[in-house]
Amino acid sequence: MTAGANRKRFCRSKVVLTILLMTLGSIAMLLVALLTAFRARRYYSEQMAARLGRWSLRIWGVRLIVHDAPAETTEQRVYISNHTSTIDVFALIGLALPNTRFFMSGFLRKLLPLGLIGYLVGTFWTVPQVYPEKRVEIFRRAESVLRRSGESVYLSPEGKRVTTGDVGAFNKGSFHLATVLRAPILPFYIATPPELDPGMGYCAGPGEVHVYFKPAIVTTGWKLEDLVKNKERVRDLFVEWHHEYRKSPA
Repeated sequence: MTAGANRKRFCRSKVVLTILLMTLGSIAMLLVALLTAFRARRYYSEQMAARLGRWSLRIWGVRLIVHDAPAETTEQRVYISNHTSTIDVFALIGLALPNTRFFMSGFLRKLLPLGLIGYLVGTFWTVPQVYPEKRVEIFRRAESVLRRSGESVYLSPEGKRVTTGDVGAFNKGSFHLATVLRAPILPFYIATPPELDPGMGYCAGPGEVHVYFKPAIVTTGWKLEDLVKNKERVRDLFVEWHHEYRKSPA
């Protein structure tokens, strides 16, 4: 058997284990949700789902190392990061961001375990950019929910996995939310070594993924007419971090 065939067989076995873990985990989460009358979202997200994320990475031999993790707070935040890889989904839920909902691609809810977990942790499911009216409605609903609840939220400003080796163009959605909610943006950079990164595929690792949290960006003085300027300023920061951590991720 060739090395390539062995690699494919190895990856398939890891995929099966990951799906099995996520399936069993989602069922366990649903049972806990039923017992708590669906009123313990933070427990499902920050305890159960976070463990599933980290255990899934461990199956692939991926170690998640977090630098300067933010302290627990009641302050509402808008978390943003770069997005290069399939494994980012597991890294993100593994971070156990406090009192935080997620924006994720609606495609993921077609994968039953991820869809169920996403429902239980309060995910906002997005649609592609080619459906602008639907996207506007999704963001309006999210703004209403977040304004009422005071919860934080995570979005990828790139909106999709960027596998070119560069930082992709930023969308305005996360910056619009931060502006209207007057919530600080808390950026973090996910440094995934190229030899570990499966990109649009799934055969990752083994190795280390480093997550670098950065200082909060105050938005209280931001205005909607400055959205483009503000998003480009923040993108410039990500470009700087990208060049820094691609050279030396440790």
